Amino acid sequence: MQFGKGPAWLDHAVFYEIYPQSFLDTNADGIGDLEGIIQKLDYIRSLGCNAIWMNPCFESPFGDAGYDVSDYYSIAPRYGTNRDMQRLFEAAHSRGIRVFLDLVPGHTSIEHKWFRESCRAERNAYTDRYVWTNDNRETPGNMGYLRGISERNGTCAFNYYSFQPALNYGYYQPDPEKPWQQSMDAPGPQATVHEMESIMRFWLDMGCDGFRVDMAMSLVKGDPDEEGTIRLWQHFREFYDREYPDCALISEWGNPEHSLRGGFHMDFLLHFGPSHYLDLFRGPAPYFSRQGNHSLRAFMEKYLEYARQAGDTGMICIPSGNHDMDRMARHLSQDEMKLAFLFLMTMPGVPFLYYGDEIGLRYLENLKSKEGGYQRTGARTPMQWDHTTNAGFSQAAPHKLYLPVDTSSDRPTVEEQEADPDSLLHTVRTLIHLRLQEAALGNRAGFELVSDALPLVYKRGTDAGKVIVILNPSMEPICWNARGTLLYQQGDVEPDGHDGWRLESGAGCILRVL
Repeated sequence: MQFGKGPAWLDHAVFYEIYPQSFLDTNADGIGDLEGIIQKLDYIRSLGCNAIWMNPCFESPFGDAGYDVSDYYSIAPRYGTNRDMQRLFEAAHSRGIRVFLDLVPGHTSIEHKWFRESCRAERNAYTDRYVWTNDNRETPGNMGYLRGISERNGTCAFNYYSFQPALNYGYYQPDPEKPWQQSMDAPGPQATVHEMESIMRFWLDMGCDGFRVDMAMSLVKGDPDEEGTIRLWQHFREFYDREYPDCALISEWGNPEHSLRGGFHMDFLLHFGPSHYLDLFRGPAPYFSRQGNHSLRAFMEKYLEYARQAGDTGMICIPSGNHDMDRMARHLSQDEMKLAFLFLMTMPGVPFLYYGDEIGLRYLENLKSKEGGYQRTGARTPMQWDHTTNAGFSQAAPHKLYLPVDTSSDRPTVEEQEADPDSLLHTVRTLIHLRLQEAALGNRAGFELVSDALPLVYKRGTDAGKVIVILNPSMEPICWNARGTLLYQQGDVEPDGHDGWRLESGAGCILRVL
C-alpha cells in the first residue's frame, strides 16, 4: 500500500518538544502547565519552530510520567483542563504553530476504568480490551505479565512497566491451541481500534494537528515481522487521510521501512537499535566532540539505507535529543553544540529540538528517579528562563518543584543568552531561520554525501539551487576544495586561495554552489 506525502506544511516544519511538567509553572505548584506553554508560544515562534510535540498530558497516576494513561479524554488536572488545551491550540494556530499530542495506544494505566472492568469475572464491554490468558497458571509467553491481581481467572500482559497492561489489538497469527489469542479481526481487538479512532477524533476535532505515537510497533502481538502492526497503522492512516488530511502522524518506531510503510509521515532516529544515532552527539567519543571518533561511516550507511526506504513520501527525523536520553550538553561543549546544530539544521527530514537544548540545558547528575524516569530523570529538569527564583520556572518553594533546577552559578538561561549575540541560542535561532528561507535546505530537498570523515561534507538542494555543507569538528584545521559563495559560517572559515576553504578547529560553513 502506497501513501502520499501528507500535508504540504510538513515540508517546512521544525518541531519543538515540550516536557510539559518542566516547561513553565504559572500557578506556583511546582509543576509546569498548559498556561505556561501558552505564555511561551512567542518565544517558540521566535526560534523559528512552527510545530510543537507535547509529551503526555492526559489524566494519569504518573507512574511513567503520563505514559500510563487513566483517561484519554481528559487533561490531567495538574496541567489544566480540556478548555485550557483548546486555548493552547487556538493560541498556537494564531501564531502559525501546529500542536501534536503524545498518543499512547499500546497500553494504559492499571487505574484506567477499562482495566478495572476487564478484571471482573463477569463478561462485560471491557473483558477483551486487554491481552488476558484464560487461566491464572498460563502466561502470555515472551511478555511481562500481571498475575493474582483480580477476580478474573487469567494473567494479563503488560508492555513496559508492570502497571501498563497491554491493550488488545489481536494476534497476527493466533495459536489455535490458545483460544485467548484473538485474531486482529475479532470483536475485542476491533473494539480497541474503534476506541482509539474515537480518541484521535476527539482531540483532532478540538484542534490538535496530529500525534507522536509512543511505542508504535507494540500493538499487535505474535507479530515478529511486524506485518500485523503495519497493517493496523495502514488502517489508521486511511482514517487520517479520509477525515483529517491536513494532520500528521509521527512514530516512535525506529524502523522506517516498517513505520513509513505503515502510513506514518515520519519516523525518528532513536538512541537504541541500529541507527548509530549516539555516534553523533552522545556516547564515549561522539563525532561532534573535538576528541571524538571522527568518522560517521556507520551512521551514514544506516541513514542512507533509511533514506532509500523512505523514498519520496516519508521522512527520517534526527532529533537534538528527547525525554528518554541524556542531554547533548552532557557530552559536548557550547561550541561543539553549535557545530552539531549546524549539522541538525542542514540535514533532510523534519528537525526536532528538545526544549532547553537551544541553550545547552545540562543533564543534572544523581537525581532521585521521578515518575519512572530513573536514568532519564536528569534530562527532564525545568527549563531555565532567567535569573529570578528557580530560574524563572516557578514561584514555588524549591522543595515543591517537579524536579530541581540547575543551581550552578554559570547555569545557562534564555535571558542571558538572548543578550549574547554569540550564544548557542542565537546560533540555533539563526540556523532555523536560514533553513526556512533556503529551499536547498528544505525538509525534502536532495541529499548527497561527499565525505563521512574529516571534514563531514554533503550537498543539499533542489533544481532551483544547491548548497554544500562542510563541518570540521576536529582539533586541527582542514582544507577542502569546493567552489561556492559563503552563505553561512560558524567559527573561522576562509578561502585558501586554491578554489578551496580552510576551516579551523570546530568550524563549519554552508556554501552556495556556483
